[in-house]
Amino acid sequence: MIVSSPEYLNPPLGTVPAGSLLLALDLAGTAVFAVSGAAVGVKYRLDVFGVCVLAVVAGVGGGLIRDVLIGAVPPAALAGWRYVTVALAAGLITFWGHPGIERLRTPILVFDAAGLGLFAVSGTEKALGFGLHPVVAALLGMLTGIGGGMLRDLLVSEIPTVLRSELYALAALAGAAVVVAGHWLPLPAAPVALTGAALCFAMRIAALRRGWSLPRATGAPPEG
Repeated sequence: MIVSSPEYLNPPLGTVPAGSLLLALDLAGTAVFAVSGAAVGVKYRLDVFGVCVLAVVAGVGGGLIRDVLIGAVPPAALAGWRYVTVALAAGLITFWGHPGIERLRTPILVFDAAGLGLFAVSGTEKALGFGLHPVVAALLGMLTGIGGGMLRDLLVSEIPTVLRSELYALAALAGAAVVVAGHWLPLPAAPVALTGAALCFAMRIAALRRGWSLPRATGAPPEG
């Protein structure tokens, strides 16, 4: 992964995970978000090119936004072949191997929740590695998690999930907060990162199953 910060290349021991862990989290998040993007494309009956576009946008969109904001240029997704290749491979596998359009809702939501957790923690870790304040790092971690999904939804003219009442951004922020807490204490980076991702995933899945939501706006005029 190519970044421009010397502090990130040689972080203080115990503050951020090894580069290999961050790369693994980033690539895992890219893969699962790419699957969610491709699954949306299949649901809307797009051709293979459209499915791959959604896979790449969902897979690398959040990381691109994060890297541009923290000055990690060129962005990791554009600095090598790994990210785009992983996203394209996930898109093609989903396009050719999906079991049926009518059964895609659950896989989309599960992969989206997994990508949300992985990107939230990797985004927070990378922001901390660049020396950002922990609160700002947590917000950037949340943005990393929600960015790709927002772009994916906008491309198919859906209201982004983060703007609905379901717990989405809050779950990402909770996972990012775990990473920040581990950074403060400090605790071993790898277990903290996995714990944060698992918390985010669990909150998102629980919100979907139990119907947890944030308060909705009331008194809005009817559409149309």
